[in-house]
Amino acid sequence: MTAKADSWLRCVHCGADYDISDSRYLCTCGGTLDVKRNLSKLDGKELVATWERRWGAKNGVDASGVWRYRELILDIAEDKIVTKREGNTRLYHAGLAAEYAGAKHLLLKHEGENPTGSFKDRGMTCGMTAAMLRGASSVACASTGNTSASMAAYAATVGIPAVIFIPSGKIAYGKLAQALAYGGVTLQIDGNFDDAMALVQDVCAKMGVYLLNSVNPFRIEGQKAIGFEILQQLDWEVPDWFVIPGGNLGNNSALSKGLKELYELGIIDKIPRIAVIQADGANPLYKMWRNKTSYEPVPNPETIATAIKIGNPVSWEKSLRGIEWSDGVVEQVSEQEIMDAKAMVDRAGIGAEPASCCSVAGVRKLVEAGVINPDATIVGILTGNILKDPDAVVGYHKDTLRDIGIEGRFANSPVSIKPTLEEVEKALEGINS
Repeated sequence: MTAKADSWLRCVHCGADYDISDSRYLCTCGGTLDVKRNLSKLDGKELVATWERRWGAKNGVDASGVWRYRELILDIAEDKIVTKREGNTRLYHAGLAAEYAGAKHLLLKHEGENPTGSFKDRGMTCGMTAAMLRGASSVACASTGNTSASMAAYAATVGIPAVIFIPSGKIAYGKLAQALAYGGVTLQIDGNFDDAMALVQDVCAKMGVYLLNSVNPFRIEGQKAIGFEILQQLDWEVPDWFVIPGGNLGNNSALSKGLKELYELGIIDKIPRIAVIQADGANPLYKMWRNKTSYEPVPNPETIATAIKIGNPVSWEKSLRGIEWSDGVVEQVSEQEIMDAKAMVDRAGIGAEPASCCSVAGVRKLVEAGVINPDATIVGILTGNILKDPDAVVGYHKDTLRDIGIEGRFANSPVSIKPTLEEVEKALEGINS
């Protein structure tokens, strides 16, 4: 097809084009696909005015923090949209976490405030809408937890089966509980996330199930709205940096894609730098970036940040494109750095799951290295709710994670006492000083 259509699919790797209605996730060459659109038919100033009018809508699709920006998400009739009014998440001043990171102007965008507790809802509303437009009778995903929770909830909303492939014994209970509660058919496989991802793609291809991992290009379109919403909250003033965790790499791929569209439309006149932060036990993008080598998966990835425990991310090529466009960087952080940063995010009264806190750990490391100026304006993205992985929280504060090399350096351990006033007074001695 030609680029004369308002929107179409294009391969990131070879540039081949496909019709937007094609039910495909990959190019014939094996490359991932982008949704492309004819931006010349859009006016940036008119878009901003429209989005401002929609801000604060009480009902309908305008009340969604994704579909408010539908001109750059998916051009469809409003009555075809599947939404749980996702988005509309808060942008916090980081407080104690900013002091810890050494960044004076650090804001934290908390995507854990979405309907199922993670940023995945932004992509899932768009992915499930695409599934319904294609007449899907069932959907599937491989997941370390958040994707499965989101997909199961959205599938329940439209009343179709959700099939979930998870690594056996390697998913946080807070996330598994959601998938089960929403009615997802949960298949625990003997292997890691990358094994599950390979299997689910094979199953979807051979059984006609619609795939809703971030290899689905419409998932990326929904996730772009994180950046749109942040900028609208900042009155379209562009920060110096966006810092974001890197797992399957769809999130930062979406962020850079959306920012590039805004820049080309003249809505923003500055390109912010993007830093992608990986756990050092699941760091294929970091190794490639640091060593200037070709991409190689990390076999058997390991990290307490289960949401990003991915050794072969499907969106690495899109991610790399966005980092290069933004003059960005890739960094890795240790398990100790992740959990210490999490303790500071939690202590600031914000709270997030371990993977989210790679953002703050990464800011701290990049400030110390002189890559990020302490006076820079920074938006760190928190991807999931604090209750997604309660075992990690309790383990850190009870200091029981030493067997995996993590000390409770900022532990807030529970205190056992007898039920007497004297014991309470002793335990609370100095609390008001």
